[in-house]
Amino acid sequence: MIDGFYIGNFKVYFYGIIIMVGVVAAVFISIRRAVYYGQDVDLIWDIVPWLLIPGLIGARLWHVLTPSESLGFGASYYFEHPLEIINIRNGGLGIPGAVIGGAVGLFIFSRRKGLKFLLWADVIVPGLAIAQAIGRWGNFVNQELYGPPTNLPWAIYIDPAHRMPGYEAYSFFHPMFLYESIWNALNFAFLSLISRKLEARLLNGDIFFLYLVFYAIGRFCLEFIRIDASYVAGINANQVTMAAVAIIIVLVLIIRHKNMVSGDSSDLL
Repeated sequence: MIDGFYIGNFKVYFYGIIIMVGVVAAVFISIRRAVYYGQDVDLIWDIVPWLLIPGLIGARLWHVLTPSESLGFGASYYFEHPLEIINIRNGGLGIPGAVIGGAVGLFIFSRRKGLKFLLWADVIVPGLAIAQAIGRWGNFVNQELYGPPTNLPWAIYIDPAHRMPGYEAYSFFHPMFLYESIWNALNFAFLSLISRKLEARLLNGDIFFLYLVFYAIGRFCLEFIRIDASYVAGINANQVTMAAVAIIIVLVLIIRHKNMVSGDSSDLL
């Protein structure tokens, strides 16, 4: 499968183009949500670099600290070859790190501008979910993020050069990228519906927290069929992280709304 094209001696990867399409979609969705929330639309364009740059850094660091088994080496490799840490053209970005980095960037921006972080997180995260849904198709053109062999009608063919060690004899695999793309699209639909139907009962940050729970549940389940999981000290780092995030955030939501009912809810962020 062709993964890009050349402009002179410079190769443009379809993966990068797909990611940028997702970013543009997220921006336009966020603009519409900013209008819905009665916020300054122009701030969206100011926020974008504060999301993208820290998000990219966070995504790369997450990969560096939790590389997948398919690479054949652990995090120590990057510390022995530090220049490889910034060589993102060879792949290696982790969505959990992207979310953390983007959230940190948005928090700093909000503090600098005197904005409510949780309100703006609610504005942005549905767009983030759709960006993830689109971005996962970059894994398709790269022939990565697939599950175990299968004969299901929607199985995807993986070229011999991209098959993981131990799976060379198999040709068709579960399209994990597709499963996660669908899950992220459902997350977007869920958040959009909740925003409209339960608007009067929502606190600032609820949409953001629900995004985290929804994504974490899906990612936790998909890790069971991922054949290139990221293990740290024998533990699936992504799966354990997702389980912890889902449990903690559900507790946060329960406590926040219990305090709201008792009249002790604060809205400092």
